[in-house]
Amino acid sequence: MSIRFQKAGILTTVQDLGRQFYRRFGINPGGVMDMTAARLINILLGNDENEAVLEMHFPAPKIVFESNAIAAIGGGDFASTLDGQPIENWRPFFAKKDSVLQFTRKTSGNRAYLTIKGGLKVNDWLGSSSTNLAAKTGGIEGRNLAADDLIAFNKKIKRPKSQPNLRISNNLIPHYSQFPSVRVLPGGEFDLLSDAGHELLFGQDFTISNSSDRMGFRLKGEPLTLSKPEELVSSAVSFGTVQMLPDGQLIVLMADHQTAGGYPRIAQVITHDLPLLAQLGANDKVAFHLVSINDAENLALEFERELNFLKVAVKLRTNF
Repeated sequence: MSIRFQKAGILTTVQDLGRQFYRRFGINPGGVMDMTAARLINILLGNDENEAVLEMHFPAPKIVFESNAIAAIGGGDFASTLDGQPIENWRPFFAKKDSVLQFTRKTSGNRAYLTIKGGLKVNDWLGSSSTNLAAKTGGIEGRNLAADDLIAFNKKIKRPKSQPNLRISNNLIPHYSQFPSVRVLPGGEFDLLSDAGHELLFGQDFTISNSSDRMGFRLKGEPLTLSKPEELVSSAVSFGTVQMLPDGQLIVLMADHQTAGGYPRIAQVITHDLPLLAQLGANDKVAFHLVSINDAENLALEFERELNFLKVAVKLRTNF
């Protein structure tokens, strides 16, 4: 029971929700860039929401199912086909033995996710299957996937009597865009910004630089300024921390961020909007909008409430 990579694609890795509880040792969590997409498609198949997934970029891999499987795709839409027939994101599909999954064009987003019912058999390091490319561990030998790689999965699947008829509700799917307005909270050094810096942070659009990766997105815009020079002690940072570099430009830390940094932390992207940021690519744009901690908490709580409804619905309706 496995899938085989006929073509590797660009930077295809095994990821889950990240390697938690080790930041005090300098080990970053890593994990998927779009946590919401990974959680949703795993729940859709009845998997644990932390089950390993494939994170894919375009051009994406060409995958052969070496045995029957039930799978789902979420996140970016890469116009996927199974044996030439279109496959819809956010919906389970049955793949018979020897069927071929391909991704024909990028229509939205920059990262697509594939999960298999029952989960993938991959290496675990410190409680996570996520690939850490710097440490060369987790996933498949700590590297991005290559042509002819095989990944086994756990569950033997019989052909269902009918195609699975479930789909994620639109109110749970992030509203991906090439120019989202992303909500932020004030960062630890927010008050160090000058009045002009505050105005520029919320009054201009920022462009994602080509010098961006899973560690951080560098933004291009009119430089921000501080009210006065300040020497800072390195402090904890997280996924979505917006730091101001010495030249006044910004960087937003992403999934493979370091655990601490010495640049001013001027803002923090709220958890609910991280998927919007995670799906951006070079030359896409983003704007920031300040909200309160209560707003951020209410959005997170509402999403978790809807997610619990999805879990119940899947348990009641699953027939595969």
